[in-house]
Amino acid sequence: MPSDFHFELPFELIAQVPAEARDQARLLVLERRTGTLTHTRVDALPRHLQPGDLLVVNDTRVVPARLFGRVASGGAVEVLLVRPTVAPHGDAPTWSCLGKPARRLRPNTTLRFPSGTEATVVEAHGNGHYTVAFAPGTDVATLLQQHGEIPLPPYIRRPDGPLPLDATRYQTIFAAAPGAIAAPTAGLHFTDTLLGALRHRGIEVAPLTLHVGPGTFLPVRTGDLRAHVMEPEWCDIPAASADAIRVAKAAGRRIVAVGTTTTRALESAALPGGTVQPGSRWADCFIVPGHSFRVIDALFTNFHLPGSTLLTLVSAFAGSDAIRDAYAEAVRRRYRFYSYGDAMLIQ
Repeated sequence: MPSDFHFELPFELIAQVPAEARDQARLLVLERRTGTLTHTRVDALPRHLQPGDLLVVNDTRVVPARLFGRVASGGAVEVLLVRPTVAPHGDAPTWSCLGKPARRLRPNTTLRFPSGTEATVVEAHGNGHYTVAFAPGTDVATLLQQHGEIPLPPYIRRPDGPLPLDATRYQTIFAAAPGAIAAPTAGLHFTDTLLGALRHRGIEVAPLTLHVGPGTFLPVRTGDLRAHVMEPEWCDIPAASADAIRVAKAAGRRIVAVGTTTTRALESAALPGGTVQPGSRWADCFIVPGHSFRVIDALFTNFHLPGSTLLTLVSAFAGSDAIRDAYAEAVRRRYRFYSYGDAMLIQ
């Protein structure tokens, strides 16, 4: 990974719990044209946006996709169900997943989960990726609701499992379409009160869905960004949202993406001129410096991990030097980082 995307972060700045109120997190505003930094709070966001802006949000919902089970020998295993696959196994629900430990997840191994549910490892793809087939007739959605765990990222330390607050605070208020294995964290800052203030200022809100998967959070491990292959993620852009973007663009109004996942969905669906294609597709673009943004004019986002695809995206939008300086200032001022942390507005 190029050194542009590394920075030193004291562990104590990695937020372990969210701000007491969603919109009371701190907000660092970066003006791309001048490099000016302004320190404020998320509830001041309406004052930093412009009347007529169109705010695009991700309405995916995190599912309790982490399951704990055992193999025949009694050894413990953990799988994180990512998405169902086209099943070559009759009526056996087949899923792509991440799992550990590798020594217990060899092909043809039987996995036993709570309530007597069983699955078989169909294939090991490497780097912790597997395909598993559940017993025919298994209702996987019910299994997850009854026995699954919200898949918090590993830097949020929960040795005894998620806290009660995680069930609500690791979901955005927009969450409607189940399918994500991680939260679109920029959206975690919004409240109904904040949305009311935005609309009062003349700012519209339009939803889309991108189911956050491993493509978002797996780090870049190559020295050359061009050699990194980012896994696609399923997204859907409603026709009404695509129309709202088209109308806003035609009127010279700004498109403000809430989060990197929203950005990836929009840029993956963009046509020349900034028109966005409605409908479902795989969002497959890996956004790095040099990317020509076709849709978004501003970005509301969290602070991201070093070496991550999210950091390359914000660096592409704001410029690597500007992001490096802004992150250094955020560290000096003790901003809170990552999923439960503070926010940036880049415009």
